[in-house]
Amino acid sequence: MEPTTEKKLRVRTLTKKDIEIKLAKKFEGRKISEKAAVDALFDSIRELLMTASPDLRIEIRDFGVFEVKTTKPKPKARNLKTGEFVYVPARKKMHFKPGKLLKEFLKKPLD
Repeated sequence: MEPTTEKKLRVRTLTKKDIEIKLAKKFEGRKISEKAAVDALFDSIRELLMTASPDLRIEIRDFGVFEVKTTKPKPKARNLKTGEFVYVPARKKMHFKPGKLLKEFLKKPLD
């Protein structure tokens, strides 16, 4: 009998280049201030994350990875106040995994 192998679906990964393209479209032919640049950067990242269908990764080298993941539905979750069972549908959640430089900084002990 042959072992069954399930193929894991590959998650679409975006990079810093995709963010640059999104920013270039926003500022086409305009002068920008620092505030506008920062606002546009975060708007672009948020808009790209919202394109997840169903999962997505935005990988920024030397910074980290933003991931949108789908949770499983929970048919028997319990309301702690009342004790009754409730159904929690599947949803999306965002996860941030720091890059190597940030991880090393965070691991340093406090003085």
